[in-house]
Amino acid sequence: MGFYVAQLLTGLANASSLFLIACGLSIIFGVTRIVNFAHGSFYMVGAYLAYSIVALFPGSILGFWGGVIAAALIVGLLGLVVEMTILRRIYRAPELFQLVATFGVVLIIQDIAQAIWGAEDKLGPRAPGLSSAVRIMGEPIPQYDLALILIGPAVLAGIWLLFHRTRWGVLVRAATQDREMVGALGVNQAWLFSATFVLGAALAGLGGAIQIPRESVNLQMDLSVIGDAFVVVVIGGMGSVSGAFVAAVLISVLNAFAVLVYPQISIVLPFVVMAVVLIVRPYGLFGKEGSGHGAPTEPEQPLRLMSSRATLVLMALVFALAASPLVASDFASILLVDLMVATLFAVSLHFMMGLGGMVSFGHAAYFGVGAYGAAMAVSYLGLPMIPAMIVGPLAAAVAALFFGWFCVRLSGVYLAMLTLAAAQILWGVTFQSQEYTGGDDGIVGIWPASWATSDQAYFYVAFALCIGGIWFLRRVAHSPFGYGLRGVRDSDVRAEAIGMDVKFHQWMGFALAGTMAGLAGVVFAFSKGSVFPDVLGIGQSVDGLIMVLLGGIHALAGPILGAGVFVLIEDWVSRLDYWRFIFGMIILGVVLLAPDGVAGGVDRLMRALGLRREGQT
Repeated sequence: MGFYVAQLLTGLANASSLFLIACGLSIIFGVTRIVNFAHGSFYMVGAYLAYSIVALFPGSILGFWGGVIAAALIVGLLGLVVEMTILRRIYRAPELFQLVATFGVVLIIQDIAQAIWGAEDKLGPRAPGLSSAVRIMGEPIPQYDLALILIGPAVLAGIWLLFHRTRWGVLVRAATQDREMVGALGVNQAWLFSATFVLGAALAGLGGAIQIPRESVNLQMDLSVIGDAFVVVVIGGMGSVSGAFVAAVLISVLNAFAVLVYPQISIVLPFVVMAVVLIVRPYGLFGKEGSGHGAPTEPEQPLRLMSSRATLVLMALVFALAASPLVASDFASILLVDLMVATLFAVSLHFMMGLGGMVSFGHAAYFGVGAYGAAMAVSYLGLPMIPAMIVGPLAAAVAALFFGWFCVRLSGVYLAMLTLAAAQILWGVTFQSQEYTGGDDGIVGIWPASWATSDQAYFYVAFALCIGGIWFLRRVAHSPFGYGLRGVRDSDVRAEAIGMDVKFHQWMGFALAGTMAGLAGVVFAFSKGSVFPDVLGIGQSVDGLIMVLLGGIHALAGPILGAGVFVLIEDWVSRLDYWRFIFGMIILGVVLLAPDGVAGGVDRLMRALGLRREGQT
């Protein structure tokens, strides 16, 4: 019994730390409707600042806790700078723009942190006066864990008093329910949003600062914690502080006991719990209907076929791409294959998001399933390249049909987070199934057939599959099914009123997008000769989101142009020092200065040259 009590107390201590960052994230979303991917960066900076400040007062209780509080306050000021210079400009932008903008902040802060503190892990000191352990029912329990168990509820009580006993708190709660009405009553929303963001960022910094006696401070803290923080917020209900506390306790305690039965389950358990909660209660434990919807989307223009001159220009570009291996180097051919793979992946994501209105944070799941499906067909079934290339997309289609059936029953951020949960569950299973997937070692030796081994020959295989897949998705976009999918996106109520099966249309659109992403994964697997779990990871999904945004989400040509720009910039920037900082600045520049993306700029140029008339896309 003493052992189980110790596990429970460990889970509660972890819950307090997780609650602090999730609480700030929930408060920020509740008021501003910003899906703040940079919240993990505030957590990381809080840990680094606390490490540096506490080191100035070794062995001092006041120095330690003063350093923790000072780190939280400084991170709050950093949040104010980010909010006023970046986020204030995009509060009414679609949630995709907000997400990618905050991801750009993540890249910038990572390189700044590396420049200041270096790439090595930092080991913080123990908390003075709380460095030993006490025995409870015969089991040693660190005193610091007991302190953390008290800190979490204390912060929750303080936030409750702030929100229920102060005028500012009342305004925050009102803005969470209806921020337009708060503005109509004369409240300065800009400063209300700023103050809320400062509070949320400070809580994230506090969460990172109190972790320095428990774990090393490193540059991976931001991305490692943000997934769990999103899970807690979604399970509790977007914008609900008490829900975040209950969800943090639920996740942490379940994880503390589940590892006793199956140690590897900690990787996927939070996402499994989130998926179950969203399926049973679509708005989280304490959420309300509509709480998962971010900023309103801009009205969409009808899609029309290109003009004859624009079609000729497009055909000329396709023929130029087809002829490029005859004059390009082998490296250029390999880069062009990567470009075509990225383009098909981005177009498949755009089909689901731009045409279907279903935002996905986990589209890499189907890219990875396609890649692993083909790789396992070669490694374990001994199939040649062509049959394996058929197995991969079929596997992705099955996965998209299964997960899509659950996902399309949600909307807004909840739908996006369920797609992320699906991707993380598949990633965790792939990472841990050493016997079948090779685990972290992946599957290697997946090379093209003998007739396609040369770079030029495989280029034409990739050309046929990727360009064919892009053409197919474009044809579907202009088919009755595509128009029906856009009708559901624009008004599901009207679509249902005229007799359309709304969920079935979304489900089929989801499955088709996943199948085409799987085809891109198949081409990728044979191009690289190997497959590793990172093809299902969050990074791959974020890359797709950035490609769609760079190109422009409101045009069919957007993901094509965005993928080209992304691959070329990534290939150039990755050779430079502090490439993350440069790449992050490019992302922010596009979001702030060119919200309609590359496609918008090309559209304006073509209209000026007379290649496109008004109303054409």
